[in-house]
Order: sequence, then C-alpha cells, then structure tokens
Amino acid sequence: MKKILPIVFLALVFITWKAADNSTQTAWIRINQMGYLPKGSKVAVWAATTDKKLYSFQVVSAVSGKKKLQLKAGKAFGEYGPFKQSYRLDFSALQEPGRYYLEADGIRSPEFSIADTVYRGAADFCLRYMRQQRSGFNPFLQDSCHTRDGYTLYGPMPDSTYVDVVGGWHDASDYLQYSTTSANATYHLLMAYRDFPKVFKDEKLANGEDGNNNLPDVLDEAKWASIGYWKMHPKADWMFNQIADDRDHISMRLPRLDSQYGRGHERPVYFITGQPQQRGKFLNNTTGTSSTAAKFSSAFSLGARLFTQADASYSKQLQKKAISAYAFAEIKPGVTQTASVKAPYIYAEDNWVDDMELAAAELGNTDIAYSFALREKITPWLGKDTANHYQWYPFINLGHFELAKRVTGSPKDSILAFYKQGIEAVWQKARTNAFYRGVPFIWCSNNLTTSFAIQCIWYQELTGDKHYEQLAQANIDWLFGLNPWGTSMVYGLPSWGDTPVDPHSSFTHLNQYPIDGGLVDGPVYGSIYGNLIGIQLFNPDEYAGFQSGLVVYHDDYGDYSTNEPTMDGTASLIYLLAALESQFRFDKK
Repeated sequence: MKKILPIVFLALVFITWKAADNSTQTAWIRINQMGYLPKGSKVAVWAATTDKKLYSFQVVSAVSGKKKLQLKAGKAFGEYGPFKQSYRLDFSALQEPGRYYLEADGIRSPEFSIADTVYRGAADFCLRYMRQQRSGFNPFLQDSCHTRDGYTLYGPMPDSTYVDVVGGWHDASDYLQYSTTSANATYHLLMAYRDFPKVFKDEKLANGEDGNNNLPDVLDEAKWASIGYWKMHPKADWMFNQIADDRDHISMRLPRLDSQYGRGHERPVYFITGQPQQRGKFLNNTTGTSSTAAKFSSAFSLGARLFTQADASYSKQLQKKAISAYAFAEIKPGVTQTASVKAPYIYAEDNWVDDMELAAAELGNTDIAYSFALREKITPWLGKDTANHYQWYPFINLGHFELAKRVTGSPKDSILAFYKQGIEAVWQKARTNAFYRGVPFIWCSNNLTTSFAIQCIWYQELTGDKHYEQLAQANIDWLFGLNPWGTSMVYGLPSWGDTPVDPHSSFTHLNQYPIDGGLVDGPVYGSIYGNLIGIQLFNPDEYAGFQSGLVVYHDDYGDYSTNEPTMDGTASLIYLLAALESQFRFDKK
C-alpha cells in the first residue's frame, strides 16, 4: 500500500500490511489507529470473508510480547459489507497505558496505544487544513487568490455590481464558498475553543504564518473566517449565500488560476432573495432567508462573547452583525439552498428551524428558541437509511445543546429526551452489526459520523447517562480505521497509520502538497457510487477486496464522492478531537 510511515514502526507495520495484501488471507482485525483512552470504550472488530466462528482473543504487550488478557469473543454479528462473519472484540477492561496488539485465531492486529495522550495535538493538526483553505491570502501557498470577488447576481442592486467579499474559506477541493457551511464551520471552531480552551496552541499569526500573537490559533482561524464572511452581510438588508458556482469544476488547478466566469478573475456572488435560484437546468427549492442567516447570527453571537477581552471593538461589531443577521433570517422564514449552473448537485438543505433555535439561544431568547426546538425535535436523518445531499444540515441540532444549558425543568428534560430519541433511532440500526454502524452511507457520510459522535458526547455530558458510550466511540473509531477498509478517513492522521494519500484535491494531485488534517467525504452506498456523474478510478484499487454492493470507499483522486476533503467536516472534526483530547471534560476558560 502506498503509505508513508515513521521508521520506528516500519518493520512491524510492513509485515502486518503485507499479510493484509495476501490474497489468501480471509480475516482481519480492525482497530482505531489513533489508540484508545484508558478509561474509555476499547473495541476492535474481527471480520472474515468466511463464516468461521471465533471464540476468544488475546491482548498482548507489544513491548514484552506477554499476554495481558485472554477474553471471549462474544456474539457473532454475521455478515456486513464484504464480510461473512464478524465479532466485536471488547477489551475495555484493560486500562493500563502501553502499546499492545490483539491476536485472534492466528490473526494479529496492528499495534496501538492506550494512553491519555492518544489525541494530543490532533485538533491543532487539523487546523492545518483550515488554513490551507483560506481564500484571499493563503499562508500555505504564500500567495493570494480570488482577490476580485465578486460580481452580484439576484440582488437588489443591478446584476454584476462589484462587491468586496474577499476572504473566508474554500468549501472543499473546489474553490466555491458557501455561507451556510462557512458559518457552521466558524461556529464549530469557536465552540471548540469555548468548551476546550486548554487544547489549542498559539503558533500562528493572524494571517496564518508562523509566529504567536497571544491568541490561540483556533481563534485566529475563526476570526479570519468571520471577517471574510461578514462581508457577505455588508448591510442590514443585504446578505449573500455563495461565491462562485459549479463552473468551478472545469479542471484541477490551484486557486489563483480561477478565471472561468467570463469576467477576468471576478466570480459571481449570489444574493439571498428567499426565492428559488438556478440549479442546472432547473431551479433549487429555496423557500426563505432563515437557514443561512441564522447560522451567521449564531457564529457572530458566539464570536462576540469570545472576543470581548481580546478585541472589544471587534466583539461589538460581531454583536451588531448577529442582531442584523437574525433580523434577516426573519424576513421570510424558510430554507436557502445553494445555486448551480451546469450540474444538478447542490446543498439541498431542507430544514431551518434548528438554525433559528441556535441563533435565538445565542442571543438569549430562550423562550423563542424553545418554540423552535419543538418544531424539529429530532434531526430527520437520524435512524433513516438515506437523505439528500446536505438535506438536514448541520447534521445534528446544535441548538438543542446550547438551549439545554440555558433552561431548566420541563424544557430541559424535553430537549434531552429529543437527543436521546435521535440517538436511540440510530442505535436500533447500529446494534445489528459489528461496527455499530447506524449512519447512512450518503455523500459526506464522514461528516454525519463526526456530528453524530458529538451529539452522543453532548448527551452524555448533559445527562451523565453512559448507555451510548460504545456507540459514540464506534463512530469515532470508524473515522480512524475501525471500518471495513482499515483506513483512517483523515489525511495524515495518525502519521504512522493507513490514511488517505490520493484525495480528490488539486493540491495533492498537481503539486503533491499534503492536505494535513482534511477529513474526506467517506464511504457511500454502492448504488450512489454507481450513479454519480464523471467518476473514474485512475489507479488500482488497493481496497478492492473490501468493497461491496453495500458500501464503497476509494483512496483515489478520481473518486470525488468518497475521497474529497471538506472544510466544514474538518471543522466539526476539530471540535470532536478537542473533546477527545480533553477526554470529554467541558473545561471552561
């Protein structure tokens, strides 16, 4: 396999992976390559392409070679994806820090660590990808891009009016910029610092270059984004939903080479009208102004509180923007979808009351927030087999968490019951397979996985109920290798592991630039993969033996459906990793 590994692990891992490549091998042990927390859930999965039974397994010290535990394999879960038989190997009883591996019926797992520090530095590592996504001045490229954004469409001003919206983040491996994903990503970064301030370092300047400025790098990144995106709300009655459109997809290139919109280096900026706009040959299903504007309001509100001491003037500007953005959300209650010109693919968001709940809670309007909470008790995809692309965004109800911390009595009990009901719906699907997989394999399934793990953690923190601890950990483990393919879904994390090396990204494909910390889209149903436009694999599929009619994942830049990193998914992952580094403790600054 085409992976880069530190020399200290090379010999052992080479042997392990060569065994995995052996066409005669019929069983594998999948682990979380990041390792396991001493007091947390610790599970691996033994999976086989035969129906062989497994009765026991061993935990072995990688240092001494001595057996630490002999445990029963437990329940046989049967078929899943490419496997005919599977077992969950639960070794949670082992809490002693160290390096270990598992053995079961002659199959040996890769080595892993048990330690309090297995997630140390991971959140900051993923911030590298966020900096690399900057539009305007890009510190990774040491160059500027999209400095002429942009010309207006659909607004109250004449079409093609120039407005300055330079800044923010590129959305994914393309260079579109969506307000809905950007505001949500900004909120996650701010929230990560609010809840886990001790996790983040100060090693970068505000422009993303090396140095320190007495501000944690996560706040530098959030501030960069929010300054860029308040340009998308330049007046109380003006708000824009996106910069550029799917004409971006004409080729793989670095961002400064964008010039395909017929106006030099200017790109279109789409005004939020609350009315349907372009979607290929059709129109999207926009119904109002609420979903994007409310997300902006929430991010501005939280930013205003966090920057009160560090930058009082900036904080006051953010608070003013939060109030006007909320008012814009109320102009026409409904959802704002994205626009496209050539293809039918858009962010087809269909819910907005969750966004209004969060925005109202952040502004201190708990009664109004609770009224919105009652209108969407459970995020609709939870427990379902499928959904449209970004249909229920941001994948979990952030407003429930914020509101539950602000109310007491019956309202709080109701909100916690909503969270539990959603988790239970996923659990009823997950409990039937060894991977505890209950998240649907739709486009950006890793984003859903990350968000669902966060909801489980929040529920545990708010209630003290640990009933879903293994379910939460199974979703975390899935992201870092405990999945049918045995690969992490995060570029370069962990550095010694099997991680993506050939993502759908111009940075890596054209220039071999690492996209450290980028969370790729993740596996999709075989039926989805088979019907997407323009997908082809350019290299032999190293995971061919683990693909199935149920689900596929390819580490190949030609597969934009499973192997493209996303900015907003990575921002959510940063929050999750910060929680894990803090071991779920909600430290307050």
